[in-house]
Amino acid sequence: MGRNRQIWARLERPGQVLGLLALFLVLALTMPMRALAEDFVAEGLTVDELAELLARDLENDLLTTGALSDAPPASSIPRAAPLPPGMSAVTGIRFGDHGPQTRFVMELAGDAAAVDYRVFTLADPYRVVIDLTGVPFRLDEAKPEARGFVSGFRYGRFQADTFRVVIDTSEPVAVARNFVLDPQAGFGRRIVLDLAPTDSATFAQTAGAPAADRTAAAEATQKIEAVAAVPMSPPAERLERRRIVVIDPGHGGVDPGATGRSGVYEKNIVLAFARELATQLRATGRYEVHLTRETDIFIPLRERVAIARNHKADLFLSIHADAIQKPDVRGLSVYTLSETASDQEAAALARQENRADLIGGLDLQGESPEVTGILIDLAQRETKNYSARFARSIVDYAGQKTAMLQRPHRFAGFVVLKAPDVPSVLIELGFLTNASDEKQLVSAAWRTGVAGSFTRAIDRYFGDRLAEGPL
Repeated sequence: MGRNRQIWARLERPGQVLGLLALFLVLALTMPMRALAEDFVAEGLTVDELAELLARDLENDLLTTGALSDAPPASSIPRAAPLPPGMSAVTGIRFGDHGPQTRFVMELAGDAAAVDYRVFTLADPYRVVIDLTGVPFRLDEAKPEARGFVSGFRYGRFQADTFRVVIDTSEPVAVARNFVLDPQAGFGRRIVLDLAPTDSATFAQTAGAPAADRTAAAEATQKIEAVAAVPMSPPAERLERRRIVVIDPGHGGVDPGATGRSGVYEKNIVLAFARELATQLRATGRYEVHLTRETDIFIPLRERVAIARNHKADLFLSIHADAIQKPDVRGLSVYTLSETASDQEAAALARQENRADLIGGLDLQGESPEVTGILIDLAQRETKNYSARFARSIVDYAGQKTAMLQRPHRFAGFVVLKAPDVPSVLIELGFLTNASDEKQLVSAAWRTGVAGSFTRAIDRYFGDRLAEGPL
């Protein structure tokens, strides 16, 4: 009661009292009063601020934008970091469970005159995709809690100037409302989506990438076909040049990969390691080194293979970090291609990694039979033998620098290992779900030592092949 008397004492204008009561009455029809009160306390709002906030949100959206009924914005960084004039950035993402609907709110900072974005849905699994043009993410590593129909989400750079949010839903949904709230009273621009349940037949009628995306995918397929048809260099030419090594940091952009116990993302761990390995290989003067990605960007799996073939790679290394439900499991492992995995864990890992394209929101069904045949089905026996030989070298040398998984050389059907003429391995540096491994994976000293062991393994691999004759 004492708290209530203090509040009423601060309401000096009778009109403000009546307005506030009216606003509370309207909101009481749309949400439980107890939850509303708890959210007001959590926001730490004064009465004046509360009245202003309620009036503003009700004016724009009688169901509220989620700023009141949901938890305070997570995934936001201090807003003090200046943005270039005319630019916006995403600084907050949150979800609200409004009973029959689930609300998605994306908060933006900056003074861009407008936001260019699009929304569409994809099936198998059910997803809602939001693409923004020229609006990067300025979020910390924390994620807001998924609510309502939302089972999870991820965000990141998708293409050079396109940034994507992929929302996984537990059932088919329709975008019932999709609107933008302009900046008001200290709040930046907000993109708001309301997701409502629908049946699978209705979902299927509207799901699918936009026509422009399908056209771009067809053009990309043609490019990959051309790359796949590039003949490898003649043996004599290979002897006269430096060996070409392509390093593939897994995941990236909208696909973060595994998450460590401390919240660190696999995509950042493997990019740091790939850069260190590239630096050491280049320092020898014996190798021409390329990375499939130099920044935090999403690259489809088959495009990674195409990049290696486009560079006429002599060796391809895909770098990853694992996660598993058993926190005591740790150690580095190396995978080479097998259409039948060496064990159930390897098969499960391959399925998980191969779903990365689905995480990015891509429709993989449009690829031509020729590309599928070249990049997936035509793994040559000789190439697989060379891959296995290099894997054994990695095990021998890396085992001197770091803990190894039991039976460290394994076999699985990873898409990135299916180039027919490029010896390829996928290396899991360790388990982000293991405390000891995670501590090593974020250590610069550990990266330097293990990258050095990889360099020696690559030296031995090419030394052995050179001794056998032309590559």
